[in-house]
Amino acid sequence: MGINIDIKKKKLIVNFICYLYVLLFVYASVSKVLDYENFRVQIGQSPLLSAYAGAIAPFVIVSELLISFLLLFKKLRLAGLYLAIGLMVAFTVYIFLILNYSEFVPCSCGGVLEDLGWTEHLIFNIVFVFLGLIGIWGIENESGRKYQLIFLRGFVSIVPATIGVLVLYFTSEYLMKKENPFIRRFIPHAIKIVKAKDLGYNSYYFAGYSEGEIYLGNYTTPLILTIVDTAFTNERSFRINLDETNYQYQSIQVRVKESYFYVYDGTVPIIYRGNLNSSKAYTLSLGDAYFTQMEIADSVHFLLNTKSNKTKSRVLAYLKVEPKPIVHINQDLLQGHLDGIFDTDGRLIGDESGEDFVYVYYYRNELPVFDKNLNLKGKFRTIDTISRAQVKVKKLSNGITKMEAPPLKVNDKSVLYRDVLFNQSNLMGKFESSDLWKLATVIDMYNVDQKEYLGSFFIQDRGKEKMTQILVADKRLFVLSGNEMIQYQFAQSVQNHFKKGEAEKP
Repeated sequence: MGINIDIKKKKLIVNFICYLYVLLFVYASVSKVLDYENFRVQIGQSPLLSAYAGAIAPFVIVSELLISFLLLFKKLRLAGLYLAIGLMVAFTVYIFLILNYSEFVPCSCGGVLEDLGWTEHLIFNIVFVFLGLIGIWGIENESGRKYQLIFLRGFVSIVPATIGVLVLYFTSEYLMKKENPFIRRFIPHAIKIVKAKDLGYNSYYFAGYSEGEIYLGNYTTPLILTIVDTAFTNERSFRINLDETNYQYQSIQVRVKESYFYVYDGTVPIIYRGNLNSSKAYTLSLGDAYFTQMEIADSVHFLLNTKSNKTKSRVLAYLKVEPKPIVHINQDLLQGHLDGIFDTDGRLIGDESGEDFVYVYYYRNELPVFDKNLNLKGKFRTIDTISRAQVKVKKLSNGITKMEAPPLKVNDKSVLYRDVLFNQSNLMGKFESSDLWKLATVIDMYNVDQKEYLGSFFIQDRGKEKMTQILVADKRLFVLSGNEMIQYQFAQSVQNHFKKGEAEKP
């Protein structure tokens, strides 16, 4: 603009730009201070800066106020403008990364720009960077400085801001996925309710999924298997007929995998198998191994959560029933540090392929991953900080070990689907609202192959009823809550994490 505009007009333009920046930064910083906790939560939910939310939130506020102060004084105004465009360039680069390289686009920020979308926000920032450059040119040109010096100062202001945001982005992504400091990143609109079905009773549990149908067992009528199609339009039930029933059952359960259903009770111990085209189940294993929990690898191969006769501690084992029964116990897969029973308490879960399995400890954050032959493939941790089970145990005179106090339960319900572990956490992370936890259940997602945290979402309570069980099948989420079964659709940002392969084939 320079030579053809007189000095007075030039000063008016510079003053206008400076006061416009002051208005923007003061309003924005005050808004953040008045709602500081929400601002920190917003930074914590950023897909680019989550790991640094605790430091970035106060840094942004202090920077905006400091720059506003500098812009109010003539002698400090030039430094203020250089810092202002540096900060606006940092904001602009951040938004560019959000729009082009983020796994998901979060909700826009509040304050003065609360009604702007991310693209409009980007344009707004570019306009202010341009205004800042005009203001700098007006002051520098009046002082008679050379173009090279002005360019160098602008370069020193803009380039470090750009590099700084890029460094924060790359290091934050690594920290969030590999060394998360217990900051959850909630994926916007991760699930959307499709429909709900009233089952009439709250005693159902998910027995499995096969060829577009959900199978439900029932704790009160353990030999009744209920089948519901995924459209929730057809429902039928049948009673399972066992070939032998002369046993003292204590905890009969039913599981469905591919074309078979399985009835089992680890206290007998016995496993039956039947074809889904028939109601008859035949004894597959009797007396081979006692167990508290069973996962199915294939029609003759099972993984068991059991107790070692030698050490009396909790161990994992596999049972292969054909051509003749073989039981192999892995004494080392579960690692305890107290009694080997309560501190290793947890749940064995497998994926639909029967190839990958995870043991989710209830009271600590370690997760061993292994194959169907109990060969360890690796370990990783959930994002909370509980690395040792916080349980108090006491050994009685008769040799029985009991808990002295209720333990801190870290993990609860979990399912594994196409390399993605969906894990219900019981612990609140940093920058989270306690009100949310009162009204919803939080689910964290992990890639068990890459051993990294993917993000989180929450399942809203159904009135006073909380979620009791989850099932992931056919790229959809099914939830049991009270008398209802609810079906949710995953957002594409969640589906992108699912491993592709055999499971994709019809």
